[in-house]
Amino acid sequence: MPACSGIMRFSHDDLSESNMQTSRLPVSRASSKSPLDSPVFSRIVLGLWRLGSWNMSAQQRLAFLEQSLELGITTTDHADIYGDYQAEALFGEALALKPSVRSQIEIVSKCGIKLVSPGRPAHTVQHYDTSRAHIIASAEKSLQNLHTDYLDLLLIHRPDPLMDADEIAEAFTSLQQSGKVKHFGVSNFTTSQFDLLASRFPLVTNQIEFSVLHMAPLDDGTLDQCQRLSLSPMIWSALAGGRLFSDDTEQGLRVRAALEKIAADLGVSISTVAIAWILQHPSRPLALTGSGRIEAVREAVAATAVTLTREQWFSVWIASAGRNVA
Repeated sequence: MPACSGIMRFSHDDLSESNMQTSRLPVSRASSKSPLDSPVFSRIVLGLWRLGSWNMSAQQRLAFLEQSLELGITTTDHADIYGDYQAEALFGEALALKPSVRSQIEIVSKCGIKLVSPGRPAHTVQHYDTSRAHIIASAEKSLQNLHTDYLDLLLIHRPDPLMDADEIAEAFTSLQQSGKVKHFGVSNFTTSQFDLLASRFPLVTNQIEFSVLHMAPLDDGTLDQCQRLSLSPMIWSALAGGRLFSDDTEQGLRVRAALEKIAADLGVSISTVAIAWILQHPSRPLALTGSGRIEAVREAVAATAVTLTREQWFSVWIASAGRNVA
C-alpha cells in the first residue's frame, strides 16, 4: 500500500468545537501490504485505563464515547487488567446501550499480565503469561466484557522473559482464523523483542511510552524501527502521566517553560503543544489520551492541526535533555 500522503492540517479557524476533528491513518504502511492488510486508526486514541475512576453511569460513558466520535476519535484502547479487570466490562455496558456504535469504532486490547486481585484468587504472584492458552482465554474474555465479537487489534502488554515466539504465533493464528482478532501487535517491546516475534507473525504496531519528559524512544532505536518498517507507534503517557503539569524538577520546569512559550505563540494549550511535539515525529505516531474530560480530549485533537517549526520542536528537546544539540 502506498505510504499515507501526510497528516491532515487545519487552520486555526477550523479549531472550533463544531469543526475540529482528528485525522485517521493506516497503522502499517509497508509497500507490500494491500489496503486490507492494515488497520486504519485515528491519530488520537481514546485511552480507557482509568475509566472506572471517572464515576460515570453507563449512559454517561456512551455519551463520552459519542462526543469523542464527533471529534473524529474512532479508536479506543483497553487492556484485560485495566481497572483491576473491571474497565473493559464498564465500556461494554455502555456499548450495549447502542450496539450500532461498534461499527464506527476500532477496539484495541492487551493481554499477558496477571495481577494479584480479589477477582483473580488463583493469582498469588503478579507475573507475565504469554502462553497460547492464556492469550486465547484473555482475548475471549475481553470480547465478552466489551460486548463485541471481534477485536481490531490485540497487543501483548509487556515483553515476557519466558515468551515463546512460536507459541504466541500459534495463538495469534488461531484468533485470526476464527475471526476473533483482526490484527496483532505489542506494547513496551524493545527492538530485538519486536524483531523476534515479528519473525513469526506480522505485527502492526508497538505501543510505547514517549513524551516531552520521556524521550528515550528517540535514541533507543524504537522509533527508528517503526520508520524502517513503516509502522505507526501508539504512544501512551503522552502527557507524562500528568507530570507535565506538576513536575518541579529542573527538567520539568524547563520543559514547561518551553511549552508555555510555544503555546502562547500559537494560542493553544501546553497539552496541545506537548502532543503535537509527539505527532510531528516522522514515524507518524498515534497518541493516547487518558482523561475523562471532553475538554482535555479536545485539546489532544487540536494537536493534529498544529505544526511546530523545527526551532520550536528543538526548543522542547533541548529543555528536556538539558543540553544543546552537538
